Amino acid sequence: MSDWTGSFAALAGLDDASRQLLQAHSQPVRVAEGTVLFREGSPCQAYLFVLEGQIRVQKVGENGREITLYRVEAGETCIVTTACLMSGTDYDAEGVAETAIAAQALPIPAFRQLLATSAAFRDFVFRAYGSRIADLLLLIEEVSFGRIDQRLAACLLQRARGQSALSLTHQEVAAELGSAREVISRQLKDFERRGWIQLGRGQLQLLDSGALQQLAGK
Repeated sequence: MSDWTGSFAALAGLDDASRQLLQAHSQPVRVAEGTVLFREGSPCQAYLFVLEGQIRVQKVGENGREITLYRVEAGETCIVTTACLMSGTDYDAEGVAETAIAAQALPIPAFRQLLATSAAFRDFVFRAYGSRIADLLLLIEEVSFGRIDQRLAACLLQRARGQSALSLTHQEVAAELGSAREVISRQLKDFERRGWIQLGRGQLQLLDSGALQQLAGK
């Protein structure tokens, strides 16, 4: 069996016994794009190491409004899962596979054993947790105090990743930014009027990335 732990640089410090335990107890997981990996209120079954693909972790309000909390990509783990495992509580968010996912799942008993016996594994778990918490605090600050036009410009640039065309609906952008669809639609129309983007059905074309970068402060 290949050593999948090499995909996680922060696991390089594991001693041989801990690495063998991790590999012996973890199970390969593959899920299709669009699969809901966990829902709010569901119990946590395992600690997931993502090897390929991307998971969107989101919060859905009673009114149906969504906000994307963060994404888990290859080489990362999910801190909502970590919090559930350490506190013994159910999930308080939802995880959706945005692409096909390949991962390794570590059952709860093995996770707790490694957490108790391996300093390197504890360091890996808590470093990932601390880093993501910092991202969430920044998200709270942006949602609470940030200008929606600046946040929208930054979001479009981030999702484009150097490309000019995006397959993105107004609702998806609203969920990303924790805003209402109507607010996002108005702001996108303003960007289009300025000649920065061109809107289509489920699509968006960046025409002036420089202007968006200037607005976003990048």
